[in-house]
Amino acid sequence: MKYPEIDKYAELDSIIHRFDPRAKIITFTLLIFSFVFVEDIRIAFASLLFSFCILLMSKIPLRFMFHRMKPGLFFVLPFLVVMPFTVAGDVMYSYHGISMTYEGLYYGGLVFVRASTSIMLALTMLGTTKMDTTMKSLHSLKVPSHFVQTLMFSYRFIFVFIDEFRNMWTSMAAKGFKLKANRHSLSIIGNIVGMILVRSYERAERVYHSMSSKGYTGESRTIVKFKMQTADYGIVFVFVGVIIIFKLYGMSLS
Repeated sequence: MKYPEIDKYAELDSIIHRFDPRAKIITFTLLIFSFVFVEDIRIAFASLLFSFCILLMSKIPLRFMFHRMKPGLFFVLPFLVVMPFTVAGDVMYSYHGISMTYEGLYYGGLVFVRASTSIMLALTMLGTTKMDTTMKSLHSLKVPSHFVQTLMFSYRFIFVFIDEFRNMWTSMAAKGFKLKANRHSLSIIGNIVGMILVRSYERAERVYHSMSSKGYTGESRTIVKFKMQTADYGIVFVFVGVIIIFKLYGMSLS
């Protein structure tokens, strides 16, 4: 079974991979927040193109990235489908009382492009750094320890859930169970979900006792030392400059 590893290609060598993790988190977060609030679709497409260039620079396989983007795009796709028929404005097409408007298509496309840009940037940021390094970077940026540890354990337990589900599904298949669209199958799926929660809780309790016996007190500790290089400052300068240019261009259009 394939695991949803975000950092599968974190060992590649590219300018984005070598970018200081702390500066990467800050600058990518600034890029996401600046691009997600653009109000002109031309700037939105330009920001999407810029994000795609960053993705190409990272050398992460496009197929891998687009596969990871699909779940996020699935949730914003309804905006692109529904808004053209629900937002009032100039009618673009009408059929049996159902009208598609230019304004609805415009805003639906704007939401979809902005979401695509932010998802692509977030996945590029996470995909070019090992997850444990990302957590250590958040810790060094003074992000609350409990929040960092919650993220770390949540990511770790995704794989635990997958393993538990795979084991139980294999066991059920060996006993002749076949998934069908009926009440019996739904009951079996419900029991599997319940067992996953119980087993995960028991495993979490064992892990906690194990960590406590080794001196875990709930506080994150790391000996990793980060150091900004000249190239890191250069990338920060370029990214911040792009944010300012996009902002000024947006103001000139308004």
